[in-house]
Parts: sequence; C-alpha cells; structure tokens
Amino acid sequence: GVAIATRLPMSAIRIGLGTDVPGDSGRWVEADLEIASHDGAPPRTVTVVSTYVHSGTLGTPSMDEKLAFLEVVTARLAEISAAGGYAVVAGDVNIAHREPDIKNWKGNLKSAGFLPVERAYLDRWLDELGWRDLGRELGGEGPGPFTWWSWRGKAFDNDAGWRIDYQFATPDLADAAVSATVDRAATYDARFSDHAPLVVEYDL
Repeated sequence: GVAIATRLPMSAIRIGLGTDVPGDSGRWVEADLEIASHDGAPPRTVTVVSTYVHSGTLGTPSMDEKLAFLEVVTARLAEISAAGGYAVVAGDVNIAHREPDIKNWKGNLKSAGFLPVERAYLDRWLDELGWRDLGRELGGEGPGPFTWWSWRGKAFDNDAGWRIDYQFATPDLADAAVSATVDRAATYDARFSDHAPLVVEYDL
C-alpha cells in the first residue's frame, strides 16, 4: 500500500489510476497540498504522489501487470507535467534506471527491475516529460546511493544494493530542492526494512 502523511491542508485526494490492473488503488495516491506563501501571496499548491510499482517476475503475469501499470503511470505523469506547477512523485518504482543505480549491473542485465523495457519508462519520464530525478541530481554521479538491499548474504554490509526508490519532481519544484539523502541504517540489525527512505528537503 501507499500513503501520504502531512501537516499541511489537503485540497484534493485522488486514489488509484482507474485501471483494471490488480492492486491499482493500493499503488497510487495523490494529494494536493496547500503551502502558505511567505510574502502574502495566495497559497501554492503542490501535488504529491506516493506510488509502489510492481516488482514483476519474468515469465509470470506480474510482469505483464507491471508493464500495464507503467503505461497508465506514464499517461498520468504526462497530464501532471503538462499542467505545470509543483508536483513530486515519490516511492518504490522497482526499477534501477542506469548502471550507477545497481551495484552488480552486469549480473542483472536480464533481471526484473533492470530490463531495457522497464528502464525505458524512466527515460520517457525524464527525457520526454521533463520530470527530474532528485536522488541522482542531488546525490552525485554514483554508484548509488542505493535504497534497497537484499536481506540475504552480505548485501547490506557490502553496499551491494539497488537504487529503486525515487522522488521525481516537475522542474519548478525540482529547482526548490536543496538536498537529497538516503536514510540508511547504521548497521544490518538496525534496519526496519530492506529499503531505506530517500529524504529530500525543499525550500518553498
């Protein structure tokens, strides 16, 4: 499931993308937040999206569902970006975009989460629709910083991870982003999840 927690007033809430993809309503939620201006101007609206894209398994219906969901996500991202203004899409996209986003990229070229067909969606979001990847822009050229590590073996201790959790922002909001950090646990036994949250600070 997905959620948005905020102390700011919400002027609208939209759940799901209206598709017949299994789990749609639990994988996408939007809220329009109202942020007070410091100069007496009317409040600004920031559209915040929390999403959780299917992990997908090759040769199973879950991969078909993932690609179908990515299609409708792409259409919605096109609508949001065309409207202009402030918007951010945050969550587990279950795709490592490029080689610096996965420690063992050579060994995962045929793995779900790093397939060319999956990575091409992120290309479209960034190159065609104008969204900006704040984890990469503010986190350096990489490798990493990663946001997911398998529970198995020494993946966490060796930082053999994947960068699959993102904040994609429209250009206006991206310009207000000042920092992005991965809140990685200090030790393996201090982890509360196999993911670590990507935290972005904005100056609005």
